[in-house]
Amino acid sequence: MADLVSTSVRVAAPATSANLGPGFDSFALALELRDVVEAQVATGGIQLDVTGEGSAQLPRDETHLVARATRAALDSVGVSQPGLRLRCRNAVPQGRGLGSSAAAIVSGIRLADALLGGGAFSDEEALALATALEGHPDNVAACLLGSFTLARIEPDGPRAVRLEVHPDIGASLFVPPFELSTALARGLLPPEVSHRAASANAARAALLVAALTTRPDLLHAATADALHQDFRRPAMPETLALVDGLRAAGEAAVVSGAGPTVLVLTTSRDPAGLRRWTPADWAHSTIAVSPEGAVTG
Repeated sequence: MADLVSTSVRVAAPATSANLGPGFDSFALALELRDVVEAQVATGGIQLDVTGEGSAQLPRDETHLVARATRAALDSVGVSQPGLRLRCRNAVPQGRGLGSSAAAIVSGIRLADALLGGGAFSDEEALALATALEGHPDNVAACLLGSFTLARIEPDGPRAVRLEVHPDIGASLFVPPFELSTALARGLLPPEVSHRAASANAARAALLVAALTTRPDLLHAATADALHQDFRRPAMPETLALVDGLRAAGEAAVVSGAGPTVLVLTTSRDPAGLRRWTPADWAHSTIAVSPEGAVTG
């Protein structure tokens, strides 16, 4: 049985964008927008202070996802559960397809690891814990490892490969004022797709690996999708209309994760041309790809 060796720890976990067009449930990018969580060992129970994104809706008890993930990680190594005081400073928008739940889960696992002195969980063990809580490995892989990740499920558990992103590539985000649940977005997907659609996506996904790592000139062609985005149009027509317009203008625009945020992968150093596409009441920002996943300290 492991013991706690630290009483106060801090984790900063990045936002993530999954799918990236054709890489459904596999590809994800870490983005330099971070939730910050601080934990202190307390006398008993959970004490939560939440500010920033989602602070009006998120719970302040054991059901909070950071608390659940911390508890699950400590349980997995047989640690008697301490009381915890958690301070969450949220920058990742909730319910927008930017990995807010992955950031919370990974924060909890990294907090537990730090409380144990570090090194309690290998990357594979952390990924398995995070995937069990999240239900799929794409966002949590990028949140854990940073940069660009390719995740998959093997018979013995999830695995992920991390690749370096070409230094010229950045991202623009168009974030709407409304949320969309991942469950609703997934519920719109058909149980089967055609061999033609699957073949097209396999080719684009392979091309996207090259585009993101060595050939950014191929980003527009590589981000075309035939498996999931159009099926989700009824739940987020404004999102898909924006994607359609941007792509027609030659931009590598995709739905970020399950939506409704739109992500544009770009090599432009001047975002003004993209900013003009921002719909009323939406927020636009430029953001770097983060080479690091969740960090402690």
